[in-house]
Amino acid sequence: MNYGVVGTGYFGADLARSIIKNEDAYLKAVYDPHNGQAIADELDATNEPTFEDLVQREDIDCIIVASPNYLHRDHVVLAAKHQKHIFCEKPIALSYADCVEMVETCKEHNVLFMAGHIMNFFNGAEYARDAIQSGKIGKVLYCHTARNGWQEPGTGQGHSWKKQRELSGGHLFHHIHELDFVQWIMSGSPDSVTMAGGNIAHHEKNDPDEEDLLIATLKYPNNTFALLEWGSACHWGEHYALIQGTKGAIKLDLQKVEGTLKTNGEEVNFLIHETKEEDEDRRRIYHRRTDDGAVQYGKPGQYTPMWLATLIDKEMTYLHNLLLGRPVEKGFEKLIDGTAALEAIATAQALVNSLQENRPVYLKEIYQKKEE
Repeated sequence: MNYGVVGTGYFGADLARSIIKNEDAYLKAVYDPHNGQAIADELDATNEPTFEDLVQREDIDCIIVASPNYLHRDHVVLAAKHQKHIFCEKPIALSYADCVEMVETCKEHNVLFMAGHIMNFFNGAEYARDAIQSGKIGKVLYCHTARNGWQEPGTGQGHSWKKQRELSGGHLFHHIHELDFVQWIMSGSPDSVTMAGGNIAHHEKNDPDEEDLLIATLKYPNNTFALLEWGSACHWGEHYALIQGTKGAIKLDLQKVEGTLKTNGEEVNFLIHETKEEDEDRRRIYHRRTDDGAVQYGKPGQYTPMWLATLIDKEMTYLHNLLLGRPVEKGFEKLIDGTAALEAIATAQALVNSLQENRPVYLKEIYQKKEE
């Protein structure tokens, strides 16, 4: 199975390194006008001059899309039209209309479209899902996630595309992991959403133009709810997912890097990642940063840390096995039929509309636009 990668700055470079660890997986070419040549030289591949040259290659079966967020739609649509299977990094798109076009184009051309929702591959996330499905915490009543920290104003971080709302989608889209996780736990999109927030602390020259505080509420059927927080205006940084049930609760603390299942007044701890060493690796990274780890970004030339490299390997092995014809694992079906992508972006779109229009937004409003 032959692969091409578009976008080899930070994450894309390690996706390229990871995919070729699999048997019968070969990296043929990449496209990145800024960072492509270095990874092409390292992995004995070609750095194509244009994305069109990459997707026109007949010796490539699958394109791994790790380009900046605002380019995902164009890259996925063109790759699908050239009969390439596709893995696309999160966020899949920056609007629901774009996401629909991407999914439908892949279906039209009969190619695999896998969403890069890496939190599905966390050991702790799988533990939580299994505990919920086995009834250990009863019916899920409420989810609460927080991914926030402090970034010093006036430090010029607004120059990065990752900090420009139009290019990255801001915290809501670029840090969509928690939203996807909540919807994975709650089995889909909510009925309605509200979101409040804005840029409350970053007003100096060259500061990011994204909202530095977002607070979202999701209302699900059967009187269940979720609350999600993002931002870079919080000196008391937090990064966790808390799931409350009728018989117990589960917390994935991604800052302290520990998982806890609480039932009948007793607590059981579990790993967030694959090994104690990986959990400790992440814990060290969070504690030694001058800015909070929950709101930090990787940069070209950096390698992903141990815990994240293992997750990438799991994700890329899953992709490769799918392309070789292996069956889809139970619980991961939505990752490859477009459902997870559409649900995440539909809810994100509804949240954007709520913030802009200062009102609750029903998901049926978003889905009806597709039918129109």
